Amino acid sequence: MIDKQSTFGRISKVIFLSLCLIVTVFPLYWIVVTSLKAPGSIYSLPLDYWPREISFENYVGLFTKSDFGRYMINSLLVATVAATVATFISLLSAYVLARFHFAGRGAVMVAFLLTQMIPGFIALGPLYIMMTNMNLVDSETGLILVYIAICIPFCTIMLRGFFENVPDALEEAAMIDGCSRLTALFRVLVPVMLPGIAASFIFNFVNCWNELFLSVTLMNSDENKTIPTALAGFISSFNIDWGSMSAAAVLTVVPALAIFAFASKFIVQGLTAGAVKG
Repeated sequence: MIDKQSTFGRISKVIFLSLCLIVTVFPLYWIVVTSLKAPGSIYSLPLDYWPREISFENYVGLFTKSDFGRYMINSLLVATVAATVATFISLLSAYVLARFHFAGRGAVMVAFLLTQMIPGFIALGPLYIMMTNMNLVDSETGLILVYIAICIPFCTIMLRGFFENVPDALEEAAMIDGCSRLTALFRVLVPVMLPGIAASFIFNFVNCWNELFLSVTLMNSDENKTIPTALAGFISSFNIDWGSMSAAAVLTVVPALAIFAFASKFIVQGLTAGAVKG
């Protein structure tokens, strides 16, 4: 009887997880299928769950009818620079919050947490005015600075947790051997924390890569658009170019998937780091 119940439980779990997988993967599958259909067959009935003839016309049209290559370069530049700088600054601020005790440390942590509770679109108006006064509207530099400011609070909270899991003895031993505190940080602690740093960087990169509201608000010229802004451009008042939008969505997902595939080991280690062997 016990074996039957355990078998039934396993089968139920498999069925439930399979349904969850189908619900999650099917939209991605449908985007890929739509991108591989010829523009004239996308709206044909009955719907084809796999294209009768595979066509790359939507992908070719992205680069011939629009400057999609430029949009990808813009997004890659903005996301990479913003994620790198935000991760570096967060590393230093997290180290200070984890290793030093000073008046107001708790208030700083509360302030960082409060920033995560405020919807980003609320700050669009004041942020636009501030960026206009600084002549940073329609500028990749301005968008990078905004992304850095947005990524730092949560990234600092993440890295502070990783620092607290690293024994103080490692740093103290390095300082006894003649290292300064800064040298001990980068030569001893950072190598130990690489999984956490990688997880934080990828979190920042994906957020910057997918962000829409700020890029639409701060980027006006076509040559400075990022990919999310370009995707929104496929929707007009009277029509939606589903073929081009699906092809662009597929190409947008590729860099993020590549990063996750390349650094999956670091992500898992970083997100599960709860203790240090010692």
